[in-house]
Amino acid sequence: MSYSIEGKTAIVTGAANGVGLAIARHFANKGANVMFADMDENRLAKECGQETNGGNMCYFAGDLRERLTLANLLSATLDAFDRVDILVNGARQMMPSDPLDLEDDTVETLLGQNLMPALRLSQIVANRMIKQTNGDNERQAGAIINLSSIASRRTQQKLMAYSISCAALDQMTRSLAVSLAPNRIRVNGVGFGSVMSASLKDKLKANPDYRREIEEHTPLGRIAGPGALAEAVQFLASEGSGFMTGQILTVDGGRTLLDPVAAPAH
Repeated sequence: MSYSIEGKTAIVTGAANGVGLAIARHFANKGANVMFADMDENRLAKECGQETNGGNMCYFAGDLRERLTLANLLSATLDAFDRVDILVNGARQMMPSDPLDLEDDTVETLLGQNLMPALRLSQIVANRMIKQTNGDNERQAGAIINLSSIASRRTQQKLMAYSISCAALDQMTRSLAVSLAPNRIRVNGVGFGSVMSASLKDKLKANPDYRREIEEHTPLGRIAGPGALAEAVQFLASEGSGFMTGQILTVDGGRTLLDPVAAPAH
């Protein structure tokens, strides 16, 4: 079974830094055509601007919470590469929340940031994937991969809003998997924990002891680089996972095998 994504076209959101950037670059290195999408145009231009002329990398900057922006992202991808085969919803935001604060609207904010853009973009891209099959009922029409977190299954008081948004994203993955299966579009997710994302890197700078806490509560005893996650996402995007849909693949160094509620759930 092949894990190749060569010649496929992928949209990767959250691609200006951290995990999203690592996935987008990994896909490009594996021969895929990649649209890097994010809100931070300066970072996008810095990371891939010099390699976009006639190559397999392009970038699109905009607020993915806006419906028109999502439609324009798809249009830009089709203009550059003619089709779209893979969607990686990698744009995420983590914010602390206070469950007892009646004025705290972080749950609403993170649902609007982490869930709704992924849902709407999945709908737009899925319709395009269906259209471009041209009646071919044999081959996979497309693959959608949603980046989530082990926080969806763990309880931490200060991460209530983030945990809710991730749990909602996991359920969206399962629901879309069932809905899109007749159209031969697979939808899976990756729930990750101890991977060096941009937000985790910021936390480690602010609190050096946080690394020790994570490593002590991770059976593999380390924080993985973003490349480990990129390999998992490639697997879910490829024909090698052709009989998988609606699954949340855990990439956390074994963190969720341990019990302590107080352990970091990043």
